Amino acid sequence: KEMFISGELITHILTTLTETLVSFSLVTLLSLLLASIFWASSFLSDVFEPYLIILNSLPKSALAPLFIVWLGSGIKTIIVAGISVAVFGSVVTITSGFLTTDADRVKLVRTLGGTKWDIFQKVVLPGALPMLLSCTKVNIGLSLVGVVIGEFLASRQGLGYLIIYGSQVFKLDMVITSILILCAISMLLYFGLQKTEQLLQKMR
Repeated sequence: KEMFISGELITHILTTLTETLVSFSLVTLLSLLLASIFWASSFLSDVFEPYLIILNSLPKSALAPLFIVWLGSGIKTIIVAGISVAVFGSVVTITSGFLTTDADRVKLVRTLGGTKWDIFQKVVLPGALPMLLSCTKVNIGLSLVGVVIGEFLASRQGLGYLIIYGSQVFKLDMVITSILILCAISMLLYFGLQKTEQLLQKMR
């Protein structure tokens, strides 16, 4: 009860929300950048794709202690944990989407004298937009999961920390409240991205 009265719960919510949004933004940027590079270079795609698949299959909770050793306990570790859960699968998915672009449209742009950048900008990226939006809706949830895993191990703030702390001191109300808030945050973030997707589709 003291936690609710003091407003400490709001601080924990804002901490988790901020870390999730930062992780999600970095996942989106890294995924687009790496997928664009792999689309432009089939050699790099062939070399790195097996490693991405292997890294994506690793349990991220097993990587979290390594992040603590490398980065120390704190927000950097938590954000990296959030990124690690989503980024590898996201890069593979987006690269596959880029590579399955309509070949006839690509040939048309080339016939008209377009460069590789023109093909990417005018054909590949617009054609992959629905897939990109679907991928972001998955990544926002995965980023939240990764952040909570990081907070379990390397934080003194956030809803993940409250869940661990509450279980250790047998405060079931704190654990359940934190879990319910995480569910609410996940739903709000998902619906926010869904509304963004609908808005972008109307603008097309």
